[in-house]
Amino acid sequence: MKRILIYSGIVLALSLPFANAKENLRELFKNNEAIIYTINIRNFASIDKDLNGIIEVEKGDKTGNFVNAKTKLKELAQQGINTIYVLPITPTGKLKALGTAGSLYAMDDFNKIAPELDDLTNDKTIEEEAKDFIKEAHRLNLNVIIDLPSCGSYDLTLKRPEWFILNEKKEPLIPADWTDVRLFKIHNEDNNLNEATLNNFKSFVDMSIELGFDGIRADVAAIKPPKFWQEIIKHARKQNKDFYFLAEANVEWNNPAPNGVSHYSSVDELLEAGFDSYYASWSDFKNIKTKEEFDNKIVKNQKILEKNKGKSHISAFATHDQQAPILRGLNYWNMVLWLNATLPSNMYFLDGFNTGDDFTYSYEGKKATKTYTDDEYYFVHSGMLDIFNFSTPAKTKYPRLKGKYVRAIDFRKRNQELIAEGKFSLLKTGNEKVFSYSIINKDKELIVIGSLDESKEQKASVKSKYLEKDNLFSLINTKRHPQLNQDMIEATLEPLELQVYMINLANSQAN
Repeated sequence: MKRILIYSGIVLALSLPFANAKENLRELFKNNEAIIYTINIRNFASIDKDLNGIIEVEKGDKTGNFVNAKTKLKELAQQGINTIYVLPITPTGKLKALGTAGSLYAMDDFNKIAPELDDLTNDKTIEEEAKDFIKEAHRLNLNVIIDLPSCGSYDLTLKRPEWFILNEKKEPLIPADWTDVRLFKIHNEDNNLNEATLNNFKSFVDMSIELGFDGIRADVAAIKPPKFWQEIIKHARKQNKDFYFLAEANVEWNNPAPNGVSHYSSVDELLEAGFDSYYASWSDFKNIKTKEEFDNKIVKNQKILEKNKGKSHISAFATHDQQAPILRGLNYWNMVLWLNATLPSNMYFLDGFNTGDDFTYSYEGKKATKTYTDDEYYFVHSGMLDIFNFSTPAKTKYPRLKGKYVRAIDFRKRNQELIAEGKFSLLKTGNEKVFSYSIINKDKELIVIGSLDESKEQKASVKSKYLEKDNLFSLINTKRHPQLNQDMIEATLEPLELQVYMINLANSQAN
């Protein structure tokens, strides 16, 4: 019987070296080298003195802003992050609002920063503070992208109704169930692009470039036509040829906002329009129950990238629109972490993932002691990052997770060439509830095996022609080590367990 060597690696607790220089962001994503960390400036470094979860300035608490957020950038760089994705910073609507601060996506102005993000203890303007934040990020070799909301607030419809699509009652249209926002008018009656909307979005681009951002993530990009985005992207790249664009869209989306949307853009159309990247179709990953479903998602995304050379996607397993992985247990959290680290895609993490925040809030649904909107209750999406209230920074519920998280990022960086350039193959497992894939490049083969069953132990057999005595290394601690039988890895997996192995091909006698 062959024996397996366990490789635990060195846990680098906040000690990863910085990159030698801030890399071109478009090239970084193209090469699947981006390691993204998403933050909400409004709560990222807020100060909650009584630890009740809500920021109450009148009690001495302090809202998150660009100045205190800047103090946490070094820690992100030390963790191995190279790209910060900042959730919307534009002013938010206060009428027909959700939450006591208003949703970050209820945009009330295109080219201004929300005033609550200003640190009033200094003489600098909020724009200067934002620039300082980005300059510090760049000093630490961190790229910074900003979120461009898709729709406008109800308040904005009262000020500029001509900017919005109106229904038969001359009321601005509500997109799907997004009750606090309204759809912008994209086309005129003659089917030409609406100049007002186009110019408004261009003004957001101008503000972003002036502040120093390196790119834009376009919220629900699919509800605007390719021609619209062509104009916006062309406008941006006249000012900065390397300005990056990420489309929130994936190959499996149904129309997320059918009311008033004349054209729902496909991922292919958005990439052709100039977007650099899109979201890999993992938003419903927790609902995948079979190997076939897993494999189909991989294949769909492979086809998109084969067709659109030079483009990329991000591993969006756990965004602010999804429930925290930790709610399904440590095995699932670990699976999301190592799928990020091993799939040929750009890594994506949400603030709080690395500390096991489950985004459950004691104030959820309760009547507010104070509100800045017409909503008198603390509205949140249960189990998701709070984007509706002035709230506490991400909670550290599992301190030991940060070391695991840093180690996975370190693994990815050390094996970037293998994962980005190696030959990717889906493997047979002999079990419909277990998926597996391998990546081979030069002297290494990476093998990943994962169980999609959340209640029962599962067994699987995975073949590798390179398997030899003493050349298999386990990269994650597992309670049940696999049995090795000739060219087969016979694994036993706990519910939602992921196992990751490396084979040293240099030791292999296989041809």
